[in-house]
Formats: sequence, C-alpha cells, structure tokens
Amino acid sequence: MSYEIIRSKRRSLCLQVKRDGTVVVRAPLRASEKVINDFVTKHIDWIISKKELVKNAHIPEDFSENEIKELKARLREIITPILEHYSSIMGVYYDRFSINSAKTRFGSCSSKKTLNFSYRLALFPYEAIEYVCVHELAHLKEMNHSNRFWSIVEGILPDYKDRKKLLKRG
Repeated sequence: MSYEIIRSKRRSLCLQVKRDGTVVVRAPLRASEKVINDFVTKHIDWIISKKELVKNAHIPEDFSENEIKELKARLREIITPILEHYSSIMGVYYDRFSINSAKTRFGSCSSKKTLNFSYRLALFPYEAIEYVCVHELAHLKEMNHSNRFWSIVEGILPDYKDRKKLLKRG
C-alpha cells in the first residue's frame, strides 16, 4: 500500500485518509522507515475501512457562497444554545466560537479556549452536532483524547459512541 509520510516534531505516529483516498502517515522526525511501515501494516484494516468510507461519502465538496452562508447561520442557531447548556453543566468556559470551512474535522478547540466548528456539521443530525459540541467542550478540561477525556464525554453523553457514528455516514 502506498502512503505519503509527513515528518514533524511530534511524538507519535498518526494515520489519515484524505477525501481523495490518499493515505498520509504523520511521523516523528526520527521514526525509521521500518517503524512507519510496521505501523501502517498493523493498521491496514482501519485504513481499508476509512478508504471505503471516503469512497462512499455523499457529502458535497463544493457549496455556493450563499449555501455556505446559510449553513453557517443554521449551525450558529443550533450550536449557540447547546454550548451554553453544556458549558454550564460541565463547568467550563470558552472564550468564543467560530464557524469555519474546515474539510477534515468537524470541530477543534484551541489552548486559548476558542472553539471552531465546520459549517459542514450543519448537514448532520442534531445528536451528532450535540456530540461534537460536548467533545470540544471536554477539551477545555482535557486537551487530548486520553481515557480521562473520554470519561468526561461519556459522563455527559453516555451514548456518545452512537452519536459519533452518525458523523461517519456521509
């Protein structure tokens, strides 16, 4: 299987399957070719399933400026009360949130307590949007995806795994 390697000052290996099916391995600067190849081989089933998911995705790539504006407005209306509700329950504070045009992730959380959401999230069911909001708010307590992080998410949304699956259905 062919893949692209991107080396950086990171500590661990990471896999990504792009929308065009390209496999990308993000690797520490000193990771050997053998270590990288073994990592890819170990995760071959995951890669194949992601490639299949990308191939079958039905989310449009391109929207008109007007459609993007409408999706952003719709998402802002949905997200605002969700963030207010769950930030209160979770006892976390975010500085602000914005809606962007990210293609590879639905949400992110910066160390400056800024939450970002892709307008594409507006294409998914409410339960999925709610999950992404809680996921990003949980990062205000735990800036990683450790067991502690997932415990925070599960404490708020016990069915988060089912909600997360909704995002995989393009």
